[in-house]
Amino acid sequence: MENLSAIIEAILFVSGDPVRVDALAHAMNLTTSELEEALSALADGLVLENRGIQLNRSGETVFLSICPKYAEQVEAFLQPLQKQPLSQAVLETLSIIAYRQPVTKGDIEAVRGVKCDYSVQSLLNKGFIEEQGRREVLGRPILYGTTDKFLQHFGMRTLADLPAVEELRPEGEIGV
Repeated sequence: MENLSAIIEAILFVSGDPVRVDALAHAMNLTTSELEEALSALADGLVLENRGIQLNRSGETVFLSICPKYAEQVEAFLQPLQKQPLSQAVLETLSIIAYRQPVTKGDIEAVRGVKCDYSVQSLLNKGFIEEQGRREVLGRPILYGTTDKFLQHFGMRTLADLPAVEELRPEGEIGV
């Protein structure tokens, strides 16, 4: 099992991108249960050895990332200039898309009350959202939804990991 874990680690390292679990099992001639056992051993080994990387899952994919406790040092090395955080407008737009997807720009603007062209374009450029088809109405507006990169960036496996809307309301605020 140790050898399988090392092979998987090497594959994920050189890939750099999330790898589908079924594709990994197929490439290694393993059953899904054999691969799951090797993935578990790899994840446990990385934690036990206090390594600088960890195994993550997002949907049906697995990938390596840095351990969050080392993020500050890694970011300082990679980003000598301060990386620009997402603006309030972009975060609001992303929240609407995440909770209501698939949505159109019109849907987002109805919630926010302001134009969202810049925010949507910014999120598309960062890879946090993508086009997910078109609504079957006059004008056929583009539908937007979140991507695996969004899940990875915010440390979630699925959209079910989003906090419930009730958890986000300030104390005593009554929501509709």
